[in-house]
Amino acid sequence: MTREPAPPIARHFLESLSFQLLGILAGSVAVPLLLALSESNVLAQGGPFIVGSAIASFAAAVFALLIYRRVASFPGSRGFAYIMPAFAITYGVAATVLLGFRLPYSGLMLSAGFVSSLAFGFLAHYLAQRMARRQFYLVPFGNVGIMDEVEGIEWILMHEPSIPVDDRRGAIVADLRHDHAPEWERMLAEAAISGRVIYHTKQLRESLSGKVELEHLSENSFGSLLPNLAYRKIKRAFDIGIALVALPVLSIPLLVLAVAIRMDSTGPALFRQTRMGYRGRPFQMVKFRTMQHAPESAGDARNSAMTQSSDQRVTRIGRFLRRTRIDELPQLVNVLRGEMSLIGPRPEALPLSQWYECELPFYRYRHIVRPGLTGWAQVNQGHVTDLDAVHKKLHYDFYYIKYFSAWLDALIIVRTIGIVFSGFGSK
Repeated sequence: MTREPAPPIARHFLESLSFQLLGILAGSVAVPLLLALSESNVLAQGGPFIVGSAIASFAAAVFALLIYRRVASFPGSRGFAYIMPAFAITYGVAATVLLGFRLPYSGLMLSAGFVSSLAFGFLAHYLAQRMARRQFYLVPFGNVGIMDEVEGIEWILMHEPSIPVDDRRGAIVADLRHDHAPEWERMLAEAAISGRVIYHTKQLRESLSGKVELEHLSENSFGSLLPNLAYRKIKRAFDIGIALVALPVLSIPLLVLAVAIRMDSTGPALFRQTRMGYRGRPFQMVKFRTMQHAPESAGDARNSAMTQSSDQRVTRIGRFLRRTRIDELPQLVNVLRGEMSLIGPRPEALPLSQWYECELPFYRYRHIVRPGLTGWAQVNQGHVTDLDAVHKKLHYDFYYIKYFSAWLDALIIVRTIGIVFSGFGSK
């Protein structure tokens, strides 16, 4: 929809770093200190406990705010969904550091700081959304179908080639492939020079939807068939480090789960299946068995590889493991062997992958990065198998490959934490 621009003062104030830091200071420090002054037990612990708790709480809240602002700065980011994971991660790290180094702190103050800072985050985001919806100034030439394709946006149609003066930070959207008139070209150049954000309609559509419909194999941020090579090496080192730390720590819980699976139903605790992997090489993926054990039928391999909604083959404990994604943890072994990554497109069973490659253009291109335990398609769409849904999923995979970066991986991690609790997309 289009409309005349509304005053953006309230939106800019609520989204400003100074206002948010002030709110974080009140939530993470002022509220816990007031609580400490009213509780004799906390006062009895002494100054080092109070000061240490206030510093840890403020540091955790500030880092959570910076993470939230970073991931929610991209158009299309659903910021509300990232608030809880961001604060949970940073306060969890703060508590781990305090415990690991045996520093003095008050659990009551740290908990109060977490709750009140989290409440401020939710309130500020809610008010920002209520008082002003996301607005974009649209140059009305070329491919402007984005107005009808993307919901939840207020499009302000520009009628003349002049930079909006009432909204100094408002982003301008234009089809940069269109041959604009000289006065419009000058306006766009001047807007960019003055620090305005200029979005190309195609890029904004990708960002708002989180999907890329690949038209040419050269379409990524570097204009080549390969994603960011430097980050790919850093990501591999990170994968190895996490797997080496996680496997020993999780060994006993995983062993307990394996015993529970064996007791719940007949068959092995682990399930092995040939999946299509990195650079189109098949590999043996391992995970916890969540279905009734049965010999694989060679004549119906494709259908047996599909998991349907309310699939009767799923065991009692298997439903819990699928909902929480715990069944994927043994794949840390695949990560260590270099067959998978922590984050990337999910590997498909070999018969399904071969079918999709025959039916969907460019499907094989998704194998240019290592498959992952979780990925951009999983946090946006969940588990799918039918051809139309997989085609849509492929657009999410292409988005991940095109914008392959540490920040996109961080965004996926934050959203995956929320999905573990919600069970979104499981079958």
